[in-house]
Amino acid sequence: MAGHRIFQFSFATIYPLYVAKVERKGRSRAEVDQVICWLTGYDESGLRRAVSDGVDMEGFFAAAPAMNPNASSSPA
Repeated sequence: MAGHRIFQFSFATIYPLYVAKVERKGRSRAEVDQVICWLTGYDESGLRRAVSDGVDMEGFFAAAPAMNPNASSSPA
């Protein structure tokens, strides 16, 4: 999927869109953060740093501390 146009956007642009969408559905920013941390291995400070540094989505995932090995598992 490398080269997809979404990877050109900054994480700081996409992250608030994720948050807004889940909040419209009655969920919270903390839940978004929990899922992103589970998926990527980032901690709270790493997420905040990615937003403030303006890293693009490709760089965000490339620098992920530990992608969860179960990320591609389909639900049971």
